[in-house]
Amino acid sequence: MYLANGWKDFEILNAGNGEKLERWGDVVLLRPDPQAIWPMKAPEYCDAHYIRSHSGGGEWDFKRRLPESWTIGYRELRFIVRPTGFKHTGLFPEQAVNWDFMSGIVERFHQKHPGEPFRVLNLFAYTGGATLALAGAGAEVVHVDAAKGMVAWAKSNLAESGLADRPVRFIIDDCLKFVQREKRRGREYEGILMDPPSYGRGPTGEMWRIEEGLFPLVSEACDLLSKNAGFFLINSYTTGLAPAVVKNVLKVALGNRGGRIEADEIGLPVSGGELILPCGCTGRWWREV
Repeated sequence: MYLANGWKDFEILNAGNGEKLERWGDVVLLRPDPQAIWPMKAPEYCDAHYIRSHSGGGEWDFKRRLPESWTIGYRELRFIVRPTGFKHTGLFPEQAVNWDFMSGIVERFHQKHPGEPFRVLNLFAYTGGATLALAGAGAEVVHVDAAKGMVAWAKSNLAESGLADRPVRFIIDDCLKFVQREKRRGREYEGILMDPPSYGRGPTGEMWRIEEGLFPLVSEACDLLSKNAGFFLINSYTTGLAPAVVKNVLKVALGNRGGRIEADEIGLPVSGGELILPCGCTGRWWREV
């Protein structure tokens, strides 16, 4: 399992009964998590509890008045977090293990090839966790997401981290359509990552289902890899999509390019014990260039 265990401003204090108790800086949140099916002693305290509705959705039960948003840090990066109406906070901390992995490849590339660009395409880029990490490592990043609000949030995170002057392009678009246009333009990238949802809609109503859309998107995106490409990463939260499935997608799409292909679960440690909370899976094709 790929384990995101480098956090100081975030930790899972406990998990179970379909929920997880988390510390975000000095704020403690209790949120649903369908993977935590084992029992957990009821927490003595939390600042806010997201309670699911039987009719769908849910709402926050605030135990004390919280700021509208606050920041937490990971290494040199700073992220704005806030409780949203859909239980999320604008950040997936388990992805830090992927940020470190990709940033390491970028940094080693620049050591071997000083002055050469390392261009990264970040698809379904959300609030920009990977964008920040890659920009901080010296990559040129194209950040693509269909949600205007998430792109605005990512821009704020970039500025909060002191990286607003880095070469990052923010694009609001359907990811597949953008990839197809980049192919027609003859654009190339040294790194590509994608974090597709299980299902969703593009800015003009395009339907996305990961079981149907993942391989066609990966296949199209592979055509954008340059001769100096260092990585292609797929992350998935879809519970029915096993690491072996993601690995097979990468093998079929990239197996003739050399390099290494691996896939595994991704997770976060639960403090004070030996439990690991699984948070989906990640597949990686990579090579040193």
